[in-house]
Amino acid sequence: MPDRLTRITTALAVGIVATVAAVISYRHAYELVRTHGESGITARLVPFTVDGLIWAASMVILDASRRNHRVPLLAKWSLGVGIVATIGANVAHGLNHGPIGALVSAWPALALVGSFELLMMLTRSPTPQPTASMEQDHPGTTVEQAVLADYTASLDGPGKPLSQRFLAEKHGIDRRKVRQIISTTMQT
Repeated sequence: MPDRLTRITTALAVGIVATVAAVISYRHAYELVRTHGESGITARLVPFTVDGLIWAASMVILDASRRNHRVPLLAKWSLGVGIVATIGANVAHGLNHGPIGALVSAWPALALVGSFELLMMLTRSPTPQPTASMEQDHPGTTVEQAVLADYTASLDGPGKPLSQRFLAEKHGIDRRKVRQIISTTMQT
């Protein structure tokens, strides 16, 4: 439960920070675009292209991470350009109030990008790597088979069966996956 609680509260914090920061950052970018010659629908849409680029690049990076693939160079480049653009627009908006004004104006963009990337770090789920103990205890088996073997062996032993938390940590997988493995076998 603590892992899930951590993820939920982080997602909530990111949602709140992202909403506030997005509104402020959008207003800064919109005013900057408007004061530099664009108007109407163009001025309203340009700020979305910057944050949309960051979102798209982050999703491609997340997908590559989950599939255990190399991150495409274009995704890295797009993320960097998007971050520079959003921070630059916010800094430029606040420059007429001096260096402190530029920093204050840049903060929402930094908070948005930082909190979003922290959330991405939490949602990346690397492919479980077999642990040394699994290789010793259960050579040539999958993680699922090793979890099941450890759990069923603990049912016959003295005391309580091994906990889902212990099995998850031992085999380097999520507790939900352990629960799924155990419940699937208990139903058959």
